Amino acid sequence: MAGLTDRYGRTAVDLRVSLTDRCNLRCTYCMPAEGLAWLPKPALLTDDEVVRLVGVAVGLLGVREVRFTGGEPLLRPGLVDIVERTARLDPRPKISITTNGIGLTKTAPALRAAGLDRVNVSLDTLRPERFKQLSLRDRLSETLDGLAAAADAGLTPVKINTVLMRGVNDDEAVELLAFALDRDYRLRFIEQMPLDAQHGWRREEMVTAEEILAALRSKYALTPSAKPRGAAPAEEWLVDGGPATVGVIGSVTRPFCGDCDRTRLTADGQVRACLFATGETDLREALRAGAADEELAELWRGAMLAKKPGHGIDDPSFLQPPRPMSAIGG
Repeated sequence: MAGLTDRYGRTAVDLRVSLTDRCNLRCTYCMPAEGLAWLPKPALLTDDEVVRLVGVAVGLLGVREVRFTGGEPLLRPGLVDIVERTARLDPRPKISITTNGIGLTKTAPALRAAGLDRVNVSLDTLRPERFKQLSLRDRLSETLDGLAAAADAGLTPVKINTVLMRGVNDDEAVELLAFALDRDYRLRFIEQMPLDAQHGWRREEMVTAEEILAALRSKYALTPSAKPRGAAPAEEWLVDGGPATVGVIGSVTRPFCGDCDRTRLTADGQVRACLFATGETDLREALRAGAADEELAELWRGAMLAKKPGHGIDDPSFLQPPRPMSAIGG
């Protein structure tokens, strides 16, 4: 059956599913200290609804990779069960989560047993006081322990996502890479994107991909990886000849929209064709009104047809999405 192909010939095979908009950190570039107006529980997809929609994506629409995100997905009580049921789908998709790592020491073995393949852990600093300033929580040790627990459980390769911010943590690029190399984690630096709840993002304050690479080259020799990038968001670089690598995701200055293969489902059941989309397609209400799987699939196909050729951040008419990253899902 027809998959999720847009008007520009791109086909989405990678599904990002937000399980909650809540988070146990308050990272200053993401949300205000007091948090946000969280989605009411009745608006959230139930565990059964999440699994059904993921099943539609995998069984009818050709999705082959599923990543559960948030907010913080480890806060979702039914996460292990959702992963287990997703792993039973045919064909079985690759399954991962994006998390801040807090709680992985308790849940990593159960998630691995349920069928989770790997994790992406957000980590912006190795300095406890700076972590506290950035996240407004004194929990760096829990994130570091979570990384180790994920590796011990076999959720590999363990990937680290880092956002460098000018004058905040941009002096830690080399230190973070050394940390990752020493533990066989795969580090990926990500340009800060205009997805903060406060709408305070400024391009001139963003640390660019070129600046990140320049900082890393102060200690390491970087050469482009010969591995085809495909639809992967990160440009991979061999570190000191390899085999270790580091990735740089230049979402703003080096957009990869032309090869995008992602589709997104929010915690309240809205399909988003792009991370920066300003419109959504409601699957939750159709599902709760009794729509058959093929009807849901057709709505999803229609949503993807509206996908634009690019995110348009550099266009003067660009509008930041009304939803912040924590509500969209990473």
